[in-house]
Amino acid sequence: MRRYVFAGGTAVVTGAASGIGEALAHSLARRGSDLVLLDRDAGRLDTVVAELRAAYPDRQLTTYLVDLADAAATARTAEALRRRHPAIRLLVNNAGVALGGRFDQVTLDEFDWVVDVNFRAVVQLTHALLPTLRAEPGAHLVNVSSLFGIIAPAGQTAYSASKFAVRGFTEALGQELAGDGIGVTCVHPGGIRTRIAQNARVGAGVPAEEFETGRRQFERLLTIDPATAAEVILRGVQRRRGRVLIGWSAKLPDLLARVAPASYQRVLAFGLNRIAGESTRQLTTGQPAPTQRQPAPTQPQPAPAQRQPEAAPAADPAGEPA
Repeated sequence: MRRYVFAGGTAVVTGAASGIGEALAHSLARRGSDLVLLDRDAGRLDTVVAELRAAYPDRQLTTYLVDLADAAATARTAEALRRRHPAIRLLVNNAGVALGGRFDQVTLDEFDWVVDVNFRAVVQLTHALLPTLRAEPGAHLVNVSSLFGIIAPAGQTAYSASKFAVRGFTEALGQELAGDGIGVTCVHPGGIRTRIAQNARVGAGVPAEEFETGRRQFERLLTIDPATAAEVILRGVQRRRGRVLIGWSAKLPDLLARVAPASYQRVLAFGLNRIAGESTRQLTTGQPAPTQRQPAPTQPQPAPAQRQPEAAPAADPAGEPA
């Protein structure tokens, strides 16, 4: 299959108002693509569009406000895309949401919300726009899974289920479309500095203080610039890579999951706790920190030395797509 050609093509990007989606919009415009940008955040999307128009006045830009959790609204938007943009060359299903809490701490409605945005909307938009992609020579499809589409930590049942589903759907679809000349890429980002942790919902059964502590600690793992992630993704698209891993924070867990599929969780939990702090234990193991055994009152012990806080981790170099 020939390399993907960005210049002169139309690219559809979901979740384009921030994070990887915003960075992809800028990188695609710089490469000569016209843009169709989808998001639910009108204010942030307007800001992105204003920046793009100032930097790339020759690019055609169209926006759609849509909440992808709403299947009916997604269907209307997909129909509008088919009608108004008959020559879509690239579809990037990037939008995603997260939910904190163990499975027994979240409601089924909360679980379904994650699956609707992260997976159902991907399937729905891909199904609606596949005839358009087939009609455009050299077209390509990108579905953004996650590090948690490779490994499945405790406390992330909904998110991991949705991202594993994206992975399976994308890999199977790639086989089906191989003879049609349509490239298909599944992306597994590691720790990208996006707003997903900040915007994550908390399960109805999760104490707010517990979730907030875990969220702050987990954000320390997000070290890769979205612009770096966007460049890795688009290099993978250009080369028609079927699978793109972003950063060692994705590549190392992928390797561990391959060589130790039954025990990788313990290794990763240890590493994450070392980096982000013991309060992240509930996000990686689903269990609170172990209770310290108190010394007997008749045998006073010297005060323990104060542990120095660990430095924040250095930025994770993304490197080339796998």
